[in-house]
Amino acid sequence: MITGIKGTRLRRAAAVAVTTGAMLATGALTVAPAQAATAPTIAAKGGYVMNNATGKSLYTKAADTRRSTGSTTKIMTALVVLKQPNLNLDSKVTIQKAYSDYIVDNNWASNAKLIVGDKVTVRQLLYGLMLPSGCDAAYALADKFGSGSTRAARVKSFIGKMNTTAKDLGLKNTHFDSFDGIGKGSNYSTPRDLTKIASSAMKNSTFRTVVKTKKYTAKTTTKSGGTRTMAPWENTNPLLASYTGAIGVKTGSGPEAKYCLVFAATRNGKTVIGTVLASTNATTRKSDATKLLNYGFAK
Repeated sequence: MITGIKGTRLRRAAAVAVTTGAMLATGALTVAPAQAATAPTIAAKGGYVMNNATGKSLYTKAADTRRSTGSTTKIMTALVVLKQPNLNLDSKVTIQKAYSDYIVDNNWASNAKLIVGDKVTVRQLLYGLMLPSGCDAAYALADKFGSGSTRAARVKSFIGKMNTTAKDLGLKNTHFDSFDGIGKGSNYSTPRDLTKIASSAMKNSTFRTVVKTKKYTAKTTTKSGGTRTMAPWENTNPLLASYTGAIGVKTGSGPEAKYCLVFAATRNGKTVIGTVLASTNATTRKSDATKLLNYGFAK
């Protein structure tokens, strides 16, 4: 009888030990919630997220696969402009007919609806470039900040500066053949490289101000010297209105690029920045980016 009681006690102790061991092994009631962030599934063919302060990778999906970038190319366009020595953001650029003709020739190109003959400041062109994703604004900036005696030479020079900047950033999977993403087949980057380009651009206070702006109204100088109030430019980045802490940066799309988004947000002093390339539609692009931001902050 005594032996039976001891046996029962031993079996109960063993059961408690097994249960406790299982709980410790699984982290139940202790550490599981803090470490249980599961990498999300996204529709985009490529994705990348990193901690902006440390550069630490937080998520990768085909992060180094070269893809068409659409208008996310314009992040580099802005970065090259902002890197110009002795840059005067208030200097004025006269809008040329060539810029509007370019929009007509590329009938799916997004534009800021700049008016031929108007004088527009470099600062305003940056807003026109990054909010409505104006290809006309991109053309004007390339023409302004490239070198050469002809417009074609200046544009070629500017695109050269874009590629030089990519090399300076150590990017081996990025190449530009256009100032706006409407390339000729050799305009490409990767989720990792685009994120690094955006991270570099976000170090510039003017760039940060522009890309977090939801709406901007430019007042330009007309050919006759009057003032024209442009229709408000609205930011195409949907996260600025839907994601708490969103601070930028740029959408992109196109027949080859599909739907792209380079994004950044700050919460509790931590900035997460990343990219999705070749998502299936605008709604899914936003959902993909939201998932990756949530995961990045959870990490």
